Amino acid sequence: MTSSPSDPWGAPAPPPDDPWSVPSPYPPAAPPAGPASAPPAAPASAPPGGSPGSVPAPAHPVSGQPASSPPAHPPTVPLPANAPTAPVSAYVPPPDPQPGPVIMQIAEIAVTSTTVHTPTGDIPLAGSQWQVNDYWFSQQRIPRWAVIAAIVGFCVLTVFSLLFLLVKENVMQGTVQVTVTNGSRQYVARIPVADQNGVTAINQQVNYVRTLAAL
Repeated sequence: MTSSPSDPWGAPAPPPDDPWSVPSPYPPAAPPAGPASAPPAAPASAPPGGSPGSVPAPAHPVSGQPASSPPAHPPTVPLPANAPTAPVSAYVPPPDPQPGPVIMQIAEIAVTSTTVHTPTGDIPLAGSQWQVNDYWFSQQRIPRWAVIAAIVGFCVLTVFSLLFLLVKENVMQGTVQVTVTNGSRQYVARIPVADQNGVTAINQQVNYVRTLAAL
């Protein structure tokens, strides 16, 4: 390598032209770039309240895979359209025990071995209290024989047969009141009677029921 005498810095002279050289179809390669130097890292600042030189802990744990939160709801598997579904069984209350046979019938009150059935509800027989009261009143009415005589005599006596309709007689009408009580439950039955024999029969029935309630 020779330098021109006029070049004080000794720059190399260009090579002479080679008449036999073939120019290259590719451009000349660029010189390899040197390793880039990273900028200097800023000094780590201490967190508030910490000691200088301490490194703050990362916000999330460092692992090979990113942390994932559990799903809010478990995945549901769709069922086919024709899949059988389990029947939903509704609560069925146990059937009421069958009432026993009627032991005594006092008007609309039916008495069994354990219960007193009334139109307003059932009353337990055990411990029940029974009370009987009779009420009487007098009533006047035309006797039946007078009505028949007035009809038959109308063909013979005409107007005079109507005098039979003026005959009156006193008839006693009575009502027997039967009251059954057990605690806060109470029922009153009113039974019409025509004579004292009806009152006696009702009293006998109530006395029998009282013996059943005392058992």
